Amino acid sequence: MAAESELALVVRDLTVAYQRRPVLKDVNLSLPEGRLIGIVGPNGAGKSTLMKAVLGMVPRLSGEVWVSGRPPAAARQEIGYVPQRTAVDWDFPTDVLDVVMMGRYGTLGLLRWPGARERELAMAALERVGMAEYARRQISQLSGGQQQRVFLARALAQDARLYFMDEPFAGVDAATERAIVNLLRGLKARGRTVVVVHHDLQTVREYFDWLVLLNVRVMAAGPVERVFTAENLTRTYGGRLGSLAHVAGASPAPLRTSGGD
Repeated sequence: MAAESELALVVRDLTVAYQRRPVLKDVNLSLPEGRLIGIVGPNGAGKSTLMKAVLGMVPRLSGEVWVSGRPPAAARQEIGYVPQRTAVDWDFPTDVLDVVMMGRYGTLGLLRWPGARERELAMAALERVGMAEYARRQISQLSGGQQQRVFLARALAQDARLYFMDEPFAGVDAATERAIVNLLRGLKARGRTVVVVHHDLQTVREYFDWLVLLNVRVMAAGPVERVFTAENLTRTYGGRLGSLAHVAGASPAPLRTSGGD
């Protein structure tokens, strides 16, 4: 195994519980740098909770987390996060450019305000997601796909090394999904690591090169061609998906699992 400093993320013996019910139990993961990594599993498997536990957004009962060999708090400026769109208060009175500039706050320190440089980087990020013309639009006036692009632009403006994206394709149109995929591939080409909670099993082989199958515990993890098998899917979903062998073989018919953690 590679040294921890050579891995994007290491999770050891992670357990998280809500009201004494384990949501994640004894999770162990070692994720390499420069990969597009999908996390898939059934509803209630703990996918979103895993991201939040790594980021310190929910308490851990036990376990350790290391980002490039350091605790997450020490690497915070190198971590980008795109939450589920449904978890955001889109009625908050702010415009698109201000939302994207929030991605620069971690580099400014407590006593500095965003200036011309931050605005320039934010506008460049909006250009990359095709939203520059909406810079002064209130976020509440955007469509769901446009809102998702804005949050992606905020993550791009941060210029992180490790990105966590929680269901970035949920509720977006086909054009936005293609734009997001192209952005993810661009990040990978620059050596970034992107970890994505995903539900469309049909697109796993197309979108990702590394896969984590999760159902409270890690059922399997590794390169997609090795992990994305009917046997592993059956272990992860408990036989609840039909034609698992067909899915693992990249069936032409799209198949999504239900949303949720």
